[in-house]
Amino acid sequence: MTLRDLLYSVYERRLTARLAGKPVPGHVGVMCDGNRRWAREMGYVDPNDGHRVGAAKIKHVLDWCDRAGIGHVTLYLLATDNLRRPASELDPLLQIIEDLVVELAEQGNPWRLRMVGALDLLPAQTATALKAAEERTRDRLGGAQVNIAVGYGGRREIVDAVRSLMQEHAAAGGTLEELAETIDIEHISEHLYTRGQPDPDLVIRTSGEQRLSGFMLWQSAQAEFYFCEVNWPDFRYVDFLRALRSYANRQRRYGA
Repeated sequence: MTLRDLLYSVYERRLTARLAGKPVPGHVGVMCDGNRRWAREMGYVDPNDGHRVGAAKIKHVLDWCDRAGIGHVTLYLLATDNLRRPASELDPLLQIIEDLVVELAEQGNPWRLRMVGALDLLPAQTATALKAAEERTRDRLGGAQVNIAVGYGGRREIVDAVRSLMQEHAAAGGTLEELAETIDIEHISEHLYTRGQPDPDLVIRTSGEQRLSGFMLWQSAQAEFYFCEVNWPDFRYVDFLRALRSYANRQRRYGA
């Protein structure tokens, strides 16, 4: 162990001790940003080398969330806008995501997976593999509920929720006028990809960017945000603890 590693170990223990008894977010959204930037800075020619290293980081972060007692985690892995990337980059990235999800679904891991996004926009083989992985974890207990946001866009999610609500109302024999009179926030929430789950308390974005990029636009209305300067592959346990410390030190008023 180097001196630097020793100092970080001491710092981690100190942060952990200071978090004892403090509020912990029940649901954390994570925007895993900066993989391509990390690859460039490290001298890699292929940006997917950054995605591979970033994918390997996911399991560590989920372990940290379990250790902290966080019950729900949403990982933003691929936006609908990302689907416009050239095939030379997109196809390997989809395979990296598929391999990651299959690994998380392996026997012995505690996490329950849910795919959140427009899977119909993905190649059929990828969508099938992701749904099969979700099904294999349906009855798991002990770990976090992990939402995998792939082919995800916040605006698309809201549109899909409203469309689903209208179809459900029409199937029950209702009219548009009746729906307009009764529709409320709860009705739309019940048709989101994350229906049945609490909204995120904390959203973490790496790479120093400070924007939502369409991530959980509806659900994050009252969320706290933590922007971390490091690129995702370099995200450390101490960075995670700092995010929890920042959250614990805030006063959540929910607009009151």
